[in-house]
Amino acid sequence: MKIIILLGIVTLIILALKKSISGNDKKLLDQPAPKFNLKNSQGSLISLESFKGKWLVIYFYPKDDTPGCTKESCNFRDNFQSIQSLNASIVGVSLDPSSSHQNFKKKYSLPFMLLSDGTGETAQKYGALNNFVILKFAKRQTFVVDPKGIIRSVYRNVNPLKHADEVMNDLRKLTSNT
Repeated sequence: MKIIILLGIVTLIILALKKSISGNDKKLLDQPAPKFNLKNSQGSLISLESFKGKWLVIYFYPKDDTPGCTKESCNFRDNFQSIQSLNASIVGVSLDPSSSHQNFKKKYSLPFMLLSDGTGETAQKYGALNNFVILKFAKRQTFVVDPKGIIRSVYRNVNPLKHADEVMNDLRKLTSNT
């Protein structure tokens, strides 16, 4: 009986994860980016409007200081200057508190903002929230928002080791068309 219950639970988790990977690409692409008002690592409130007039890379990630999230964040750090040269800002978002973001930024010398979405409300608006009742975390997904606040790229399946390069190459194409 325990095995049947365990298999049922595993099946539900697999189905939930499979569904979560597909996301709402068509619903969000070429639409206004959902607004947010989140605390940065210093505790200051930052809104989507703060980035108006610039391209914005918003990457959601599950947890500070975990292997995949660290690799992804450090790759964005290593490409920060190139991305900035394209008139773009980078913002990382997870459900971790601001204090955790502050330690994560310091430990890995991350030059961009990390925002705390403690309730998961913003991640949910972007279709980037895994919610397993007692366990909530952001999915590893990225959105590129143009200077007018329109989502121009959606990345639902992210490889933390190669993603920053992928975003940078796509940003080059997008900015050359404007």
